[in-house]
Amino acid sequence: MNEKIRFAVVGFGHIGKRHATIINEYPDSELVAVIDTDANSTQHSLYPTEVSFYNSMDAFIEAKIKVDVVNISTPNGYHCQYAIKALEAGYHVVIEKPMGLTRAECEAVLFKSLQMSKQVFVVKQNRYSPPSKWMKEIVGSGKLGEVLMVQVNCYWNRDERYYKSGGWKGTLNLDGGTLFTQFSHFIDIMYWVFGDIKNIKSTFADYNHQNNTEFEDSGVVQFEFVNSGMGCINFSTAIWDTNMESSITVIGTNGSFKVGGQYMNEIEYCHIKDYTMQKLEATNPPNDYGPFKGSAANHHYVIENVVNTLKGKDTITANALEGMKVVEIIERIYESRDLNKLKNKTTDKL
Repeated sequence: MNEKIRFAVVGFGHIGKRHATIINEYPDSELVAVIDTDANSTQHSLYPTEVSFYNSMDAFIEAKIKVDVVNISTPNGYHCQYAIKALEAGYHVVIEKPMGLTRAECEAVLFKSLQMSKQVFVVKQNRYSPPSKWMKEIVGSGKLGEVLMVQVNCYWNRDERYYKSGGWKGTLNLDGGTLFTQFSHFIDIMYWVFGDIKNIKSTFADYNHQNNTEFEDSGVVQFEFVNSGMGCINFSTAIWDTNMESSITVIGTNGSFKVGGQYMNEIEYCHIKDYTMQKLEATNPPNDYGPFKGSAANHHYVIENVVNTLKGKDTITANALEGMKVVEIIERIYESRDLNKLKNKTTDKL
């Protein structure tokens, strides 16, 4: 297949615009349509005049323009329903993180993709960062020996500059929770490298977001890995002013290491038996959303993987089954989340 892969982007916020820009700039892909319910958000002069704009998914499907892939970057709660619509219309699908908010709706997407013989790509761009790939190789090769302990720390700032009044962020039905929107990438890396977890015990708190979210801003999660060892996730978006760190510390029978930095972008410690640490490629800078930052800007690798997979030159880096597993892990972590006070808070607002 020598033709360009043709893309449509659904949802034209920060991430949707990033998808569109990369698609437009990548030599083997072409942006042909943008869909967003906000007519103002699609008024721009960044893209070629042949890009079509639609204010609903139904209007886009009815137009029957030639598109290979639909990229979904809407609020989380819409991911699966738009994915199913796109698959039913005969398109391959790229879904931003998280794949969905429940395992059940992710299973429906997986079923539809098999039924329609179409690919589902899930955005897990942290897998492309050099420290993540290094960690996968070190653990997978057995150099570290048996994994004993894994600690994931995610300490970010998300204040009123992020949780703006009237927006979808911070709502249970469209956002889902801190682990879905902010830190699912790091849970994906943990699952990708160390496998599934069991015997989960969680404690949550809402310290600084009582007035602008319907869920926790901090939590401590303890568990065991199905394969070996135990682990924990400590997270908070109550950090003042700016992001502090995203890190994974791993202890094995043959050594230990820590991948740290603000965005898990550097190897801070490595001492492993019969192993000499090599210099890694530089990690890409974080996504820049103005006053706040996100994880490493690796979306160009995602688009490249989609194009090369559909051209038969590569395989999917993160498939729908893996996307569903991450959602399921977060869902199981949240099983102990007490929403009573949050329901009361919602009632008080009415």
